[in-house]
Amino acid sequence: MANTMPLSPPVANDQVPDSQDGSSPNHQKTPFTHPSAASHDPPPMILTPEQETKYNSVLNTVSSWTTIANASAAKAPTSPITDAERMWLTRECLLRYLRASKWSVPDAVRRLLETLTWRREWGLIEHTADYISIENETGKQLILGYDIDARPCLYLNPSKQNTEKGPRQLQHLVFMLERTIDLMGPGQETLALLINFQQMSSGQSPSIAQGRQTMNILQNHYPERLGRACVINIPWFFWVFYKTISPFIDPTTKQKLKFNEPISLHVPPEQLLTTHGGKVEFLYEHETYWPTLNQLARERKQKLEERWVKGGKRIGESEVYLKGGDEKSIGESKVDTVDEVTEKIQEMQTTEKAMQQPLETQ
Repeated sequence: MANTMPLSPPVANDQVPDSQDGSSPNHQKTPFTHPSAASHDPPPMILTPEQETKYNSVLNTVSSWTTIANASAAKAPTSPITDAERMWLTRECLLRYLRASKWSVPDAVRRLLETLTWRREWGLIEHTADYISIENETGKQLILGYDIDARPCLYLNPSKQNTEKGPRQLQHLVFMLERTIDLMGPGQETLALLINFQQMSSGQSPSIAQGRQTMNILQNHYPERLGRACVINIPWFFWVFYKTISPFIDPTTKQKLKFNEPISLHVPPEQLLTTHGGKVEFLYEHETYWPTLNQLARERKQKLEERWVKGGKRIGESEVYLKGGDEKSIGESKVDTVDEVTEKIQEMQTTEKAMQQPLETQ
């Protein structure tokens, strides 16, 4: 079973108390808090000595940062790096950027700095749940369940589009990506994207500009975050759109795309919507789902922040530790290493004295 993190208090999977609204009393209305027993943990990544050296080089560089540009424009003003930004620079984060940069240290460092600036310029802090709320009133995006590899699932339902094309649509996607990351368990770094084009009209399709901007954000500022993307009920006009943006999609990302495959091969049926081949009868009620999702994400994030402070507020902290897993803080690990070395030295000194004692007696 996947690593899980206890919540205090747990967020219940609310169900309809009666059928006065015409729905079944067994309808799921809120997110699942953990993967099912059918999911399994991702294996830990083991670095080669060369990769560890490159990681340490990136860590040393980013640890020296004291200011970050507030915008990507040339000669943009800077301001001090914040605790939230330092906390974002975890060990796994640095490694994700290294992998995405083909283990080029200069490229990884440059991209990390560009993303920190982008996060400021994009306005992640300003895009609150209340601001984004209107975009999700129809449930066109949904975080629900975990796939067989314990990745949280983000559903995209374009046919439920309820707003005109504009900046907030893309801000909505980024907001949901951030919440999906909040719900990842210890050791999990990727998400599953489930896209259902059923009943979608060509007028609801995103523009080419939106598609390119989306790919730019995902590949440059959320690298190595996509575990798999399952796309079903594909209309003819999707292929026209896909052909246009395909040149901008990284080859590694393309390998993760699954077109018209049974999603039940990738997500346990007990955590997959019936509309996608699973067993979960889901009823989207915005006034129930939206506050519950955001409360759950806030609880997870608060626990993460508390652990980061307890661990010494270090850049390069372990995400497994921050997510409540079985790893120690890097601060604790360093102390243990020093203690172990001290203990070994004391053992060697004791052994040396014991070996010398017979000679002194003679």
